[in-house]
Amino acid sequence: MTNMTESSAPLRVASSHAQLTPSVALRTVVESSAGPLAALVASPEDSATAAVVLLVPGYTGSKEDFAPLLDPLVGAGFVAIAIDQPGQNESAGPDDETAYTPTALGPVITSVIEGLALDRTVILLGHSFGGLVSRAAVLDGAPIGGLILLCSGPAAFSHGNRYDALTAGAPVLRTHGAAALYDGGQRAAGLDPQDPAPLAQFLRRRFLASSEAALLGMGQALLTEPDRTDELAAELDQRRIPVRVIAGEADDAWPLDVQRGMARTLGTELQLVPGGAHSPAVEAPHALLDLLLPLLRSWTSQQ
Repeated sequence: MTNMTESSAPLRVASSHAQLTPSVALRTVVESSAGPLAALVASPEDSATAAVVLLVPGYTGSKEDFAPLLDPLVGAGFVAIAIDQPGQNESAGPDDETAYTPTALGPVITSVIEGLALDRTVILLGHSFGGLVSRAAVLDGAPIGGLILLCSGPAAFSHGNRYDALTAGAPVLRTHGAAALYDGGQRAAGLDPQDPAPLAQFLRRRFLASSEAALLGMGQALLTEPDRTDELAAELDQRRIPVRVIAGEADDAWPLDVQRGMARTLGTELQLVPGGAHSPAVEAPHALLDLLLPLLRSWTSQQ
């Protein structure tokens, strides 16, 4: 989650343009119960039986947050599908804040997986708020072969910088709109909201393109989501779905000891990404892939 104001294929190095990393992915849409969702879909040449990795972004994020991972995943033989959730970036969503809770969005992710009409393994990876949504999808019965929670936690924020940003940002968004909130946050951080750099322009455009109802609804969910770790543990155990918790070594959203405790309850471990903070897919993609690829190969070889 960002602040509310936040092989055969080459391994591309993330940089200050990480979300704009070029790849073999096609810009397309995938169908869902909430309507078409914008997606980046990258497939190896022989993709008929390849396992699928479905990538779900966090709050204020988008499919582009996974751009540095797409070619390496394809190079390792996986189909990579990164989506915008409803109301994010290029995906439309309802003008109803209650449609953006994890409980409401989980079935949307389930429908995406079911709509792929695949008889092959789907690994679900959720980043930050996307992890809470992915958890809800599993509890909704999503047919997956593995779950990866990336920089995600067990429940709502109760304190800290992100809690403060969410509680302070919502009234500004309601009263003055998304542009005022984003630009004010940039100025407060000593940045120019009209910075002409391509990544800066993309980040601003993405924030303004997102539905205000989605920004408010997801933001509120990050302040109210209950701890459903025990439910998830029981569901994963009953369905024998493997799970892993991964975070950047400097993740500053959910505390690492909280993520470690969640991992323990889920019967797995917390793996740390060297050089990564809350968005290791763009901060340290090499190091993240060093953890992801062996895990994905292990899980899919057993199914």
